[in-house]
Amino acid sequence: MNKTELIEHIAQQADISKAAAGRALEAVLGGVSATLRKGGSVSLLGFGTFAVSTRAAREGRNPRTGEPVKIKKAKVPKFRPGKALKDAVN
Repeated sequence: MNKTELIEHIAQQADISKAAAGRALEAVLGGVSATLRKGGSVSLLGFGTFAVSTRAAREGRNPRTGEPVKIKKAKVPKFRPGKALKDAVN
């Protein structure tokens, strides 16, 4: 499912227009992004938790030449599914 299909699904399930569903989805995604940018986490009960984790600096290899490359530490978004989502999938 891509973003357009998700908007169509939201519009159909909530009985609203696609434009309103698109704005709602953008608002949710913007809220999650803004919270993660500040270093916070977003917990959706029954669905899961979005959080930021720090990946340590490490040494990798250039696959073309095989020479070592230093990779800087980075903040990465993580998602941990909730029990209800795990049960729904299984």
